[in-house]
Amino acid sequence: MPKYGMPVDHYENFPVASLLLPSRLREAVQHIYRYARTADDIADEGDAPPAERLAALAGYRAGLAAIEHDAALPETAPAAVFEPLRTVVRAFRLPIEPFARLLTAFEQDVTQHRYADEAALLQYCRHSADPVGELMLRLYDAADAHNLHDSDAICTGLQLVNFCQDVAIDLAKGRVYVPQDELRAAGLADAGLRGQTGTAAWRRLMARQLERAREHLLRGAPLATRLPGRIGWELRLVVCGGLRILDRIEAADYDVFHARPTLGRRDWLAIGGRALTYRRVAPAQPATP
Repeated sequence: MPKYGMPVDHYENFPVASLLLPSRLREAVQHIYRYARTADDIADEGDAPPAERLAALAGYRAGLAAIEHDAALPETAPAAVFEPLRTVVRAFRLPIEPFARLLTAFEQDVTQHRYADEAALLQYCRHSADPVGELMLRLYDAADAHNLHDSDAICTGLQLVNFCQDVAIDLAKGRVYVPQDELRAAGLADAGLRGQTGTAAWRRLMARQLERAREHLLRGAPLATRLPGRIGWELRLVVCGGLRILDRIEAADYDVFHARPTLGRRDWLAIGGRALTYRRVAPAQPATP
């Protein structure tokens, strides 16, 4: 899932271990990450039935309401998660809405495993990915309308990269993040996707998925040239890393079933070089969303 950070499994897209994260923000990011990570685990881990998972996530929603209204935490909201989160929300004057949107995505993970079209998929990304970027911008006190617009594009792009990277993993979990109308147009059924690797239809389908992800990353990429210091460099690496994964998928002829595309040492050297010449990746754009 997701978020600022590389697209990897298990909601580890917060830059909790990044050397570029200022020390003054590390504890806050860790507490926000713990909230997202534990909620994601409720939705994804173990063998609990859907009703039990949704009930546990409802407890998290009640915890958010308690923070928003400065009330006592309900028993359903673990204090180890929500008391530190309350402190962070107060200290940085964070809105509750991004946290609630993340919960909506986790609830959706329990109940919805297919997406009819691009619009439905992007709506999911609005909940699963975009709130992370908003929260990071707010921690940096940089959450104006233009920055939020570009951050949403980057975060959605990273989520789409993750979908491309993890087609096989998601399919094993019974989930398909390729729009169903695009599958049908390609003459493919998600039940037999693994067997389609290497076909012309599969390559065309995946090329479209990569194109969509790349479009979003590049649309938001100028944000990193506007933000100063560490956050700007963090974003440059994030965008260039996402683009590099797309390059790796293309180089593998779109075969994401036999080897999950990951980044190695040579990739990081290439990402670093690309970040140093970032303005070629993200030319300046007008300051209006």
